[in-house]
Amino acid sequence: MKRVRTGILCLVLVLGAGASGQADKANAQSPNPAPYLAQQPPGLTAEPFAPGRVSSPGYEYGGVFSPDMDAFYFIRGDEEGHAQDFVVFRYEDESWRETVLSPRVGQPFIAPDGATLHLGGRYMERTDAGWSEIHSLGQPFDDIQIMRLTASSAGTYVFDEIGSADGDGVLRYSRLVDGVREAPRPFNAAINTGSFNAHPFIAPDKSYILWDGRRTSGFGGSDIYISFRQADGEWGAAINLGEAINTPAWEASASVTPDGRYLFFHRMIQPADGDGLPDVDIFWVDAQILDTLRPD
Repeated sequence: MKRVRTGILCLVLVLGAGASGQADKANAQSPNPAPYLAQQPPGLTAEPFAPGRVSSPGYEYGGVFSPDMDAFYFIRGDEEGHAQDFVVFRYEDESWRETVLSPRVGQPFIAPDGATLHLGGRYMERTDAGWSEIHSLGQPFDDIQIMRLTASSAGTYVFDEIGSADGDGVLRYSRLVDGVREAPRPFNAAINTGSFNAHPFIAPDKSYILWDGRRTSGFGGSDIYISFRQADGEWGAAINLGEAINTPAWEASASVTPDGRYLFFHRMIQPADGDGLPDVDIFWVDAQILDTLRPD
């Protein structure tokens, strides 16, 4: 399978366009007959996603589908060192084709309307030719070291922070009200509890938030939690996704596919050996597992 390596400048031109030069179709039902990279969907037992194509004895992280479900973006690490590539599988000409787009430029997330590709504290906008150049979110976001940022359909950002003395492990949100971006605010203590919280995902309708955190009551180094939005608008107690998802290993960076059918998350299979990257795989499971945790 041919891989095309490009620089950051070329990323602007090819990231969102297929061989025909057309961008991914936002908010459309994917017509392809081989969804999810032609993989057999899992049930309520989590399985590695696309073994041999995506998940492998190496580093695969940050997996997300485009809203039309015709493109799958993720980060792949070099087994021999720390180099990481930004990779896409795109369905075109009746098959899934892989392209290495560039070196890693941030953890990807595509907004529900398909118009913005978030890369942590930076982003790209969809254009007629594909994607724009990379932009900064501006202040006050430039002062926050964001690993992952996701957005709801209404434009609410949720994001983490790493590396600052007073922000490590704090999850924040920023609403878009009448076209004006509000200043970031921390979530309540139901979410911001424990020694570290990171990699949040907000449902498009803002009905729940997924994230990973470290708590003394957890299964291991990092577990995935969910909080459901209550009738009064407040966020409910953090619920551990349980032993069907969490293990003594590191589980992190969960999200639900744009069609709402599958939960994707990441698990460390083997810690780093020497100077290399750890063995991290992308897992998926039927999203019905979340409904079993929803309070009555």
